[in-house]
Amino acid sequence: MPLAQDVLLAILAIGIALGLYAWLAPRRKPDAVPAEAPEPPPIDWTAQAGDDFEGLSDSARCDLVFAMADLDDDRSRELLEAALDDRSDAVALAAAHALTSSGRLETVRAYAAAHPGPRAQRLLETVALLGTSAEE
Repeated sequence: MPLAQDVLLAILAIGIALGLYAWLAPRRKPDAVPAEAPEPPPIDWTAQAGDDFEGLSDSARCDLVFAMADLDDDRSRELLEAALDDRSDAVALAAAHALTSSGRLETVRAYAAAHPGPRAQRLLETVALLGTSAEE
C-alpha cells in the first residue's frame, strides 16, 4: 500500500506544481493595436448586379468584371465603378484595370481621391504598373 500512496502523492505534487506554474507564470502581452483605423467595409456591388452574383467567389467576380468591361453601356460602367469597392483587392484591381483600359482613368483617380488610404494607393500604383495605353 505504501507504493500506491507514494504514487498518488507524487501525482498530487506534480498537479500542485503545474497549478502554481500556471498561476504564477508571466503572461504574454497582447499584440499592439494598429495605429490606423481600419477602412470601412466596402459595399456589396454584386447585389446591384443581381441576387445570382452575391455568392460568387473572387475569381468569378473578376470574370464578371472583365465581362462587363466588354459591354459599353451606362449600367456596366456603373457596376464597374461600384466594383472598385469590392471586398477583394483582386476584384477592385480588375475593375480599376477595366476602367483604365477603356479610357476612364479619371474615374479611378476620382475613386482614389474619395477613398484615401493604402488600398486606393495600391490600386493606383498597380494600374500604373500595368501600363495601360489609356494612361495620361
